[in-house]
Amino acid sequence: MDIRALTPTYAVSPQITPEDLPMIKAAGFVTVIDNRPDGEIPPDLQTDEIRAAAEALGLAFVANPVIGGAITDHNVTTQREVISTSPGPVFAYCASGNRSSVVWALAQAGERPADELIGIPARFGYSLEWLRPVLDRG
Repeated sequence: MDIRALTPTYAVSPQITPEDLPMIKAAGFVTVIDNRPDGEIPPDLQTDEIRAAAEALGLAFVANPVIGGAITDHNVTTQREVISTSPGPVFAYCASGNRSSVVWALAQAGERPADELIGIPARFGYSLEWLRPVLDRG
């Protein structure tokens, strides 16, 4: 598993397994966001399986499935609310970490400069330049 910290309190990752959750907890995360729709993944990695394993370890778990190319206002609002209300660091995952980065950037628009919202994920190979017009508007 590859934890990619975008900020001290928010990290993204490609798809995780239930076996990854103890390491996520040990790294200090208290909330896990699943940004991957169940239709993309096998049954043993779907929301209910990861949720059960996360909650068994005392981690908060939020399902916020993001469909690539079809991010909704609800996705952005949910991500923003979870990040702002979590009592500690948030770990989000999807297929590659890209969608979790995109929805984070959109949720932070207006709070951070667009250059930062694009530059931070770029350190991990996520190209969010295409979001600049939206991020500049905040």
